[in-house]
Amino acid sequence: MKKRAMLVFLIVALTAVLAACGSKNDGGSGAANDNQEGKPVTIKIFQFKVEIAEALERLKEEYEKENPNVKLEIETVGGGADYGAALKAKFAAGEKPDIFNNGGYQELNTWIEHLEDLSDQPWVADTLDVAKEPMTKDGKIYGMPLGLEGYGLIYNKDLFAQAGITELPKTISELEEAAKKLKAAGITPFANGFGEWWVLGNHNFNIAIANQDDPRGYVESLNAGTGKIAGNPVFEQWADLLDLMLKYSNENPLTTDYNTQVTLFASGQAAMMQQGNWTQVQVDSINPDLNIGVLPMPISDNAEQSDKLPVGVPNNWVVNKNSPVKEEAKAFLNWMVTSDIGKKYMLEEFKFIPAFKSIEVTDPTILGDMANEIIAYSKDNKTLGWYWFLYPEGLPQELGSTMQAYIAGKLDRSGMFKAFETSWNNLRQK
Repeated sequence: MKKRAMLVFLIVALTAVLAACGSKNDGGSGAANDNQEGKPVTIKIFQFKVEIAEALERLKEEYEKENPNVKLEIETVGGGADYGAALKAKFAAGEKPDIFNNGGYQELNTWIEHLEDLSDQPWVADTLDVAKEPMTKDGKIYGMPLGLEGYGLIYNKDLFAQAGITELPKTISELEEAAKKLKAAGITPFANGFGEWWVLGNHNFNIAIANQDDPRGYVESLNAGTGKIAGNPVFEQWADLLDLMLKYSNENPLTTDYNTQVTLFASGQAAMMQQGNWTQVQVDSINPDLNIGVLPMPISDNAEQSDKLPVGVPNNWVVNKNSPVKEEAKAFLNWMVTSDIGKKYMLEEFKFIPAFKSIEVTDPTILGDMANEIIAYSKDNKTLGWYWFLYPEGLPQELGSTMQAYIAGKLDRSGMFKAFETSWNNLRQK
């Protein structure tokens, strides 16, 4: 009788153990679910994507429903604010977030001492190779990509038709002809948000770098102090494009911030804006029926050279390796890209082009017109790289300020090029 009782006890105990093990495998929420019966924890998230801030708050509610003992505390600093400076201030004040953003490459090196090695995470094998590169160091992966993004000249197809533009411009001469037709029809060609340093110092300046014969090698030469900007023929071409955009600009581009720029374009007050697919959510909120596409930013009359879009990883999620809740933080990130709810938000709410093989875009209406055209350019291998994460820390802000001085008429072209080189040389030595 005692033997039988002991056997029953062992069976019950084994069943309990198996049930407990099974509860840990529920679609990727892992460590957070381990904590459902434990003490409450708070994961502090500090992120810069202002355009997903509202949707991220809704996603937080979904996660907290599934994981009642895990609370997400999200703070967003971005748009016109300097996220990098704000993040450093957080760490200096001892208010270190558990999850934050990192652009990779040079920025990875800057923050490496604070970053958790994420190489063993389930999402790593599912990540596209191109999206792993920015956050890989010594064979280890330190960040999970937000997604892929592309940018160029977002254009209003209906305003183009209204101005009689039947052929899309693929060269700088064709772009100027299109601008002339728009202006003749009483339509402002460009909504320029040049009040934002990153519109200039990151995205616009990158066109000059990305069109070099060997962009990465060129950046490395500038970082080494051997490369030159003055006298570089590609930079001369790029400056022609900047001048063209200024010639056919909205009024007061230097006081036009990101929100104003997108609003001008989305409300039909301008035909083009230099931006990317991250604006889709805001454009849709203003005018969901806007008929839009994406044009390259041409710097020459060589159509083959100019007909390309810059595509890259905008940023990455990283985990503070000294966080007391880093296991819960890793579990949340995994849930975000493996759970059905997380995938739905990534596509339908964030409008991110997925950086993961298993997340397929089966409905072209989900991401919007901008992302669909960027995906098409990517499939045709008509892309340029993003290189600002390779620059010395703080350089894009200085590049943006120098370009703003040029736009304001305080510098001529040669003065602008000289200022670029001075900033690069000063910051590379720090």
